[in-house]
Amino acid sequence: MYIKLIQPRMVKRPMDTDLKTRMSPPLGLLTVMSVLRDKIHVRIENENIRPIELFDGPDIVGISVTVDTLPRAIEIAAHFRKRGIPVVAGGIHITTAPDSIPPDAFDSLCIGPAEKTWPRIAADYEAGRLQPVYRCEGVFSGEDIVSPAYDAIEKQDYLYCNIVHTSRGCPFRCDFCYNSCGNHAYVKRPIDDVLRDIHTVGRKHIMFIDDNFAGNPAWTRKLLHAITPLKIRWNAAVSLNAALDEDLLDLMKRSGCEGLFIGFESVNEASLRDVHKGQNDLKRAEKAVNNIHTRGMMVNASFVFGLDGDTPDTFRRTLDWIVRQRIETVTSHIMTPYPGTVLYDRMKAEGRILTDDLSLYNTANVVFRPKLMTAEELRDGYLWMYRKIYSFRNILRRMPEKPDQRAAYLMFNLLYRKFGRISDWLCHRIGFGRIGWLGEKLSRYLQ
Repeated sequence: MYIKLIQPRMVKRPMDTDLKTRMSPPLGLLTVMSVLRDKIHVRIENENIRPIELFDGPDIVGISVTVDTLPRAIEIAAHFRKRGIPVVAGGIHITTAPDSIPPDAFDSLCIGPAEKTWPRIAADYEAGRLQPVYRCEGVFSGEDIVSPAYDAIEKQDYLYCNIVHTSRGCPFRCDFCYNSCGNHAYVKRPIDDVLRDIHTVGRKHIMFIDDNFAGNPAWTRKLLHAITPLKIRWNAAVSLNAALDEDLLDLMKRSGCEGLFIGFESVNEASLRDVHKGQNDLKRAEKAVNNIHTRGMMVNASFVFGLDGDTPDTFRRTLDWIVRQRIETVTSHIMTPYPGTVLYDRMKAEGRILTDDLSLYNTANVVFRPKLMTAEELRDGYLWMYRKIYSFRNILRRMPEKPDQRAAYLMFNLLYRKFGRISDWLCHRIGFGRIGWLGEKLSRYLQ
């Protein structure tokens, strides 16, 4: 049996280049491959890399779906289904909002982790009894998580292949996040499994891609003690709470942490309370930034614009705060009520959803009616933030005080953001994998 797994083409935002679409390989599909490939021929095709092979005769097609790629996934599925090839849709959007999927779009929906669903899908197909829906049966634990098929990654296609996950999900349930959906659980992997993946990747710099690397601080401490002897360098995403735990930060630094991604989301505390992210407030945020910086680590801050307390002045206030705090890298989003989340249900009930075109749900478009500004003001302010944050003036104003951080800082701010289109052109000619490797070596050499 031959199963083809497809990653549909991502919908780029205005500031995105192929540096975004080629950042890292699809670990979800690589996990499905790892689950099945002992007995089944499995092939992964990423439409962000090259066109899909439409006529190579798979027995089943599996498509990984995020909210903004659903329209494209339906187009791909239609092609194969017309030829009698069944299509199974899975991924984060299918798990979050299965009831929102058109009933005639796919032959089967895979809801939940691949480890508990895809073996049954393959067995049922061979027995001629493929079911319309597959859900995780029983309790899913960290011990059930299967390592991705790292050896199947085409390394020349991606900037970074040194990616490892230590958990799935997040203990918090912020209204706008996928994790507010009841189908998402928070589980931690056995530490030995994480260490094995680090060794398999075989690089001295690791990007941990958990939703929340420190969702269970006691467990995280055990992991940090275990990776300290490896002398790796690493980055991860954590909640604000973790950055207020100074002992935990000390251990992170000793174990090789270079920077932390934190969803600060807003400088408006009232807005945060509206989406049940009350664990964040401005004083705590400033303390967290100071805690990270005093330990020689960098901050990648994420902000969401369009929360119900936001006004046109929010953009200027946020920019001033970012510059004042010398935040090294910034990711901005227009608030997007994903179907299946608490936020979407509330806005739908209030009649505030403006469009059902899910290709626009990529955090760069206004798909709802804001409360305290117009849709145009929200969109214009979002684009203004990116221009201002990555202006030469503000890149210089945010320059890290510690000299050993400046190479990595300038590489991201200049090569990825400010001159990203030039870097993208260069990567297409030299190779994304080579440029990623060179960037890693250069930042380490210049420290």
